[in-house]
Amino acid sequence: MKADIHPKSRKVIFFDATSKDQFIIDSTAHTTAKAISDIDGLEYDAFSIEISSATHPFYTGVEKNLDTTGRVERFKNRMAKVTK
Repeated sequence: MKADIHPKSRKVIFFDATSKDQFIIDSTAHTTAKAISDIDGLEYDAFSIEISSATHPFYTGVEKNLDTTGRVERFKNRMAKVTK
């Protein structure tokens, strides 16, 4: 195996945008954001995600319609123009 080809991992806070939960995990994800953890009060690199195990229907058993990019509204607006 070649030496020094794998990226270095470090502790990163992953923020769930839906539930505001935090997870501190070893990761190689690139981010320039920093945040102080509510878990242990230390500063880590921060990464925001839209869905995690705290909000995914497979883990929670509850299905939600999550449309953070407004795709449903744009589709409804386009269809309203076509039907007129």
